[in-house]
Amino acid sequence: MHGAVNKELVRQRFARRLKEYRRHAIIQESMACELAELICGNKKPPLFGRVLEIGSGSGAFTEALLSRCDAMRYVANDLVGESRELVRRIVLNHGVREFSFIAADIEECERLPDTVDLAASNATVQWLTDMPSFFLRMSEIIRPDGLLAFSTFGRRNMLEVSSLEAHTLSYHSLAEQEKMARPWFRPLVLHEDVRKLDFRSPEEVLRHISRTGVNGLARERWTKTRHRSFVERYRSSFPSGSGVHLTYHPLFCVFRRK
Repeated sequence: MHGAVNKELVRQRFARRLKEYRRHAIIQESMACELAELICGNKKPPLFGRVLEIGSGSGAFTEALLSRCDAMRYVANDLVGESRELVRRIVLNHGVREFSFIAADIEECERLPDTVDLAASNATVQWLTDMPSFFLRMSEIIRPDGLLAFSTFGRRNMLEVSSLEAHTLSYHSLAEQEKMARPWFRPLVLHEDVRKLDFRSPEEVLRHISRTGVNGLARERWTKTRHRSFVERYRSSFPSGSGVHLTYHPLFCVFRRK
């Protein structure tokens, strides 16, 4: 069963974990670097006039991108207002001329830049509730031949948890992403892979998810019985060596505005 995203709950939980997020977000950090490389390539670093980053969070993607390319103006957006200072320091350290921050839900925000050369997002758009509208909105601000690039997750993401618990995000496949983007964008890169992390116990998995993959679908607390049942079922269903594993399913999309 797919649940509705509680954006306020997402904001609260990410805000609490923001400063320690990068220390634990191994997969998201690697995704940030891979997405930045797909955008910038390995030749002469490109120069973007104005960049919009959606879901700037702890600044992992900001750092990865600006280490590989140049930007004159950088606009960062995040639900969590505390992201501003983390990202501002990174942007200024890379010599970007202008920086601004929009603390808002990108799906509700009305004060986006008029025109950008690149709109990018790392491990964020899975929280959006209306991807077709997102593509339309991005098409209105990305200049012709500009780029829309993002990483997100596919349907096998955290399949161990979703098979044991009812709540999960509504993930889209690469084909679905391409189809939704098609009226305004043509694909340059559509890539996915599956990665597994090993943990000593299901309890470690839960701590990892709490620190990195916050659940904005449900606010209820688990009873001791429910927690014990989850741990026992997880241990028996998904063993890995002397512990257990957790699956990540990253997707990478780079589109050019028609």
